[in-house]
Parts: sequence; structure tokens; C-alpha cells
Amino acid sequence: MGKQAILIVDDLPLNIELLEAFLVPGGYEIVKAQSGEEALEKIAEDRIDLILLDVMMAGMNGFEVVKKIRQDEKHRLLPIILVTALRETEDRVKGIEAGCDDFLSKPVDKLELQARVRSLLKVKAYNDLLDNYRRDLEAEVAVRTEELALALERIKAASLETIYRLSVATEYRDEDGGAHIKRVNRYTAAIARRMGLGESTIESILYATPIDELGKIGKSEASKASKLKVAEAGFISIAETIALCRHEWWDGSGYPKGLKGKAIPLTGRVTAIADAFDALTSKRPYSEPVSVEKALVLIGEGRGNRFDPEVVDAFFAVQDEILALKKQYDAYHEQTFELPELKALLQQFKWYYQS
Repeated sequence: MGKQAILIVDDLPLNIELLEAFLVPGGYEIVKAQSGEEALEKIAEDRIDLILLDVMMAGMNGFEVVKKIRQDEKHRLLPIILVTALRETEDRVKGIEAGCDDFLSKPVDKLELQARVRSLLKVKAYNDLLDNYRRDLEAEVAVRTEELALALERIKAASLETIYRLSVATEYRDEDGGAHIKRVNRYTAAIARRMGLGESTIESILYATPIDELGKIGKSEASKASKLKVAEAGFISIAETIALCRHEWWDGSGYPKGLKGKAIPLTGRVTAIADAFDALTSKRPYSEPVSVEKALVLIGEGRGNRFDPEVVDAFFAVQDEILALKKQYDAYHEQTFELPELKALLQQFKWYYQS
């Protein structure tokens, strides 16, 4: 650790030399300035530990220098001792209000000067220690926060991939099942974003949409209607809403509850149109695809009866994005599962269902 630096500011060189003579035996580094302006330049070098500042100087006086110093946040705790012949209480109050830490009266007593300097330098060293600790702590917190954010993103990505793989497993007899799941997932998110849903809701939709397919895992055709065990919050709750409402129609003629209009949750209304478009344009076990042009016509015809008009408008507003996503995921090939692997996977996740 280097010498502690003391800046002596006085417009009379003789006064500077006197204070310097008193302080040199203490092993301090002495920095000198003969005006307020010069003092501010020295302080800007950011190596000063304490200031001895004369009040009555030509040009900028001591009170003005103190105010200037305190305007800089990084010098808010820099110790400043005003050295003055002024003895009126109002002058000392003025100095305190300006931001000084202590006073020395002229003529300066050597022992008093040394004692006050030692005391304030100890306080300065303690404040520096705390400040350095705070900065180190903030830096460590920033690093840890970034690491946690990256870890969370990895966990999210792994979770979403797991959901996709499970969803693909439910449709292992359907060669297009995995692509269907991803397309509907991305279509739904694109429409939701156009409708102004928050990013947290859109993220939940990305996780929730594939879970609708999980109700098929390990079930026979006769029991696919069994209910998925779900939580009351988060994307699992949204998944439940989507599963229950994607077949409800805007005019109330859908199922299972015959909900009508905005009684149908928005996530269900958005997913319904995404699912319908993909079902129309994809080869499925139960139907052949129609052209994209025909599908767009059918979606438009469903406005106000099958589909929420606002959702239809949002769908067509992002039509180009929808078609780009379709092209992208048409090329998707899901991972295949051998039957023993599939059985093991289904057994691992059987807790999703009611017996």
C-alpha cells in the first residue's frame, strides 16, 4: 500500500510549507495547490486521501471549493479540513453546510493537526474498505446473477425439449406428430404476441401448448379423455386451459362446455386457430391436407362463428410469419423411439395422470 496523499491548498506558499513541515514526519505524501481551481485539478487525478483547505483565498474561496468537490459522487466521503482564521459560529456552520468534515484554527497547532489528520485518515481507510467490499460484492452478485440466468435458460431449453419429446412420444404412430406440435406451438406464440400478450405469458404458452398432447400418453383410444393432473399455477395451468378450451367455438357450438365468446379463455381461442390451420395443412392419420390457400379461406370463413374475430385478424396480420414457421418446421424430423425406450419413458411420466 502506497503513502496516503494529503492535498494542502493555500494561496500563500509559506502556509503550505508550514503544514508540510508538520506532516512530513508522519510519512505522508504531500500534494500542493495555490488556488481552488488548481486544487480541483489535483483532486481529479483521484489519488488524494485528505484535503487541508484554506478558506480565505483569492478567486475561488474554500467554501466554494468544498461545494464543487461534493458535487462529484466519488468524492462525497473524501475528508476535508478547513484551515481558517475565521472564528464566528456562522462561518463554521457555513463550512459544515458546504460539506467539510473538520476545522483547524490559525495559527495551526502541530499536535492538533497531526491528531485530526490521523483520525480522519482512519475514517477514510475504513470507508475505502467498505466501498471496495461493496464493489466486489456487487461484481460477484452480477457474475452470479448472469450465471444463474444462463443456467435458467439452459434448464428452460432442456425442459421444453423434454416436453417436445414426450409430446412426440404420444404420436409415435403419426409421422408428422413432432412437427405438428412445434408448428402449433410457434403459431400460437406468434398470434399471442401480435395480440399484445406479455412475454411471460407467451413463454408460458410455449411450454404449455405441447403438454396438451401428454394426455394421450399410455392411454388406449377409449381412455384418451382421462384428465391430466395439473397444478393451479404457471404454464401447467395454462396447459390445462388450452386442453379444455381449444375445441370451444366463438358462437358457442363447440365442446366440451359450449362456452361462447370471451367466456372462452384467450389462450384457448388463440391455440384453437393455430391448431386448426395446422390440422388443415398437414397430413394427419385421419385426414389429408388442403392447400395453404384453401386453409386461409376456411380460417377467414370461421371468423365470428368458429373463431374469435380479433384472433383471426391477428392471425392474418402475422400470416407471413406463420407461413415461414410452417416452412421451417415442415422440415423437422422428430427423434424416433424404439418400443422399449418408449415404454420406459411413458412409465417415468405416468404420474401425470389420474388412475
